[in-house]
Amino acid sequence: MSDAPPIIGRGFTFADLRVGFRFRTHRRTIREADLVAFMTLTGLTEEIFTVKEKKQLVPGALVYSYAEGLLLPSMQDTGVAFLNATVDVKAPTYVDDTIHVDCEVIEHRLTSKGDRGLVRFSNLVKNQGGEVVLAYNPLRMLKKE
Repeated sequence: MSDAPPIIGRGFTFADLRVGFRFRTHRRTIREADLVAFMTLTGLTEEIFTVKEKKQLVPGALVYSYAEGLLLPSMQDTGVAFLNATVDVKAPTYVDDTIHVDCEVIEHRLTSKGDRGLVRFSNLVKNQGGEVVLAYNPLRMLKKE
């Protein structure tokens, strides 16, 4: 054990987690400016996103990206790699929706070298009404301790 002071705001290590461990992220409201910036950055300028009807629809890719941003503090200074995931858009998300992510560890094992761990999460992105709008299951490599 090191005599160095703990790092403030450090994320979960492999040793911190177990199958069944759950946590919830902070929330974020998706604004029209976010949609415009995302479309400009990615080139996702399909009419479904650029023409305003009753409610302004946002791309699932934006929802996924924001979910990952909300999760960043949970892996700050401990995440090593994002290995894969299956992403499933479950319902539409609109401008002015507020999202958060409910996370659960569903797989937890050491790497073959034993110096890092592989953790798979079940992530449910929910809107302000508690409706699941996107689900994904990232496999991440984390520092062991």
